[in-house]
Amino acid sequence: MKTLSGFLIPLFALLFALLLAACEPPPASKPLQYSTAPAGVSAPVYRFAVHPLHNPQLLADAYQSLVDHLNLQLSKARIESKIELEASRDYQAYEEKFRARSPDILLPNPWQTLQAMQVGYRVIAMAGDAEDFKGIFIVRKDSGIKTPADLKGKTVSYPSPTALAACIMPQYFLHQRGIDVKRDIRNAYVGSQESSIMNAYLGQSAAAATWPPPWRLFQRDHPAEAAQLELIWETPPLMNNSVMLRDDMPAAVGEVVRKTLLDLVQTPAGRKILAGMSTARFHAADDASYASVRDYITTFEREVRPVEKK
Repeated sequence: MKTLSGFLIPLFALLFALLLAACEPPPASKPLQYSTAPAGVSAPVYRFAVHPLHNPQLLADAYQSLVDHLNLQLSKARIESKIELEASRDYQAYEEKFRARSPDILLPNPWQTLQAMQVGYRVIAMAGDAEDFKGIFIVRKDSGIKTPADLKGKTVSYPSPTALAACIMPQYFLHQRGIDVKRDIRNAYVGSQESSIMNAYLGQSAAAATWPPPWRLFQRDHPAEAAQLELIWETPPLMNNSVMLRDDMPAAVGEVVRKTLLDLVQTPAGRKILAGMSTARFHAADDASYASVRDYITTFEREVRPVEKK
């Protein structure tokens, strides 16, 4: 029979070993690694943000082919990078993005172009012909609207107060024809070009302000509704939308983007992409090309209203 000490000696030995182990420093832990990109992804991704020409789904339908083509040209140039299309829910969200320098590539309207220059983007091209950048007014054929004076006391719909062709230019058009846009009419900013047109179709506005590309797409995609509408007035044209690069974009990537855009009109495949965007072609342009827009905005703000609320 074992004595009590026979049990206690092994027990004390075990306790002593555990005490020694507790006194030893723990092994150094490996520091955690943090990354802004998924593991295994090394090629940079550049975000191409197009201003809300259309609702997000229609914008994707119109511009994804262009993005796919740009990625193909980057691959042919052996540049390990990718461009992704980014839509925005409305003009305000889009403007917040580029003011935060979030997208790498922009397709903004001319007023947004001036704003983006202030935070480090530069113009590399103009999207479409200048003659196509104008405001237009759409009304129901049974509206009875014949002259700008007929809009007094009624509602005019626009995508956004910062939409140049689809709001600023139409409001200046009305101002030049004796309409006080702050008192004589009700201004409804409805978020998108399609919404502006649909407001007129549904009778929620007496007239819709928009510009030619969305009106052409609306006629193509909604022929029954478009047949009940008509274009009654248009403004003089101005510079069209720009394409801009953020100032830290690699030069090689920027050059592929610029050259690809300018070359689209030269091939059947490129012209098909342009047709899908309702864009005639891309033209060479730079920051200085938009000086006339700056002058136009200065006059508008002096005579009509601030573009943005201060």
